[in-house]
Amino acid sequence: MKKSLIFLVACTGLVNLLPAHAASTVDLNVNGVITPASCTPSLSANGLVDFGKIAQQDLNLTTGTRLPVKSLGLTVVCNGPVRYALRMRDNRDGSAHVNSEIYYGLGFDNSANKIGVYSLAFDPKQTVADAVAEVYGTESTTGGLAWRTANRNPIDVGAKSLLGFTDTAGSTAGPSAIQNLSSTLTLETVINAKQNLDLSTDIVMDGSATLEVVYL
Repeated sequence: MKKSLIFLVACTGLVNLLPAHAASTVDLNVNGVITPASCTPSLSANGLVDFGKIAQQDLNLTTGTRLPVKSLGLTVVCNGPVRYALRMRDNRDGSAHVNSEIYYGLGFDNSANKIGVYSLAFDPKQTVADAVAEVYGTESTTGGLAWRTANRNPIDVGAKSLLGFTDTAGSTAGPSAIQNLSSTLTLETVINAKQNLDLSTDIVMDGSATLEVVYL
């Protein structure tokens, strides 16, 4: 009993030494903007890319095998001029055998080996936005706090970066407000090295990703 009483007195002394102005509460603020802006993206062929059957003898043994480049048409239609950016979410997250935000997985074979990867790129030179004469691409790796200098070089769609378009060359102000946009996307696909795959049965490529419009 005596030890317990001593400990209690010591603790009480520490509490009395705390500053009188110490706060015992903290505020939480929940912010956001509900906007009337609305954009609808759509892909040609309903977003389906089919490579058909690929013979295992056509795969490289120790290095990845590049499949023919495919193209997809994209349109984004908004109910008015809207500042937005694009990013993509991998629905097969964890199945890419290359660790990069621009590569998306093709799923797993029957032995849980990673089948391969694909990437998707925009070319501003093949992009039309409203009545803009020339379109320039820009991207942000900081969630829109800072933007890369706008130019006409192709840009890969990232899972963690924002990709947008502007009508001003060299701008770092981010995307312009756009109502109607159309573009041709380039899809590049690489199958994992043959030695890394279980080829005892058919391997079904199962890539899936969601392209998202992010309002700014």
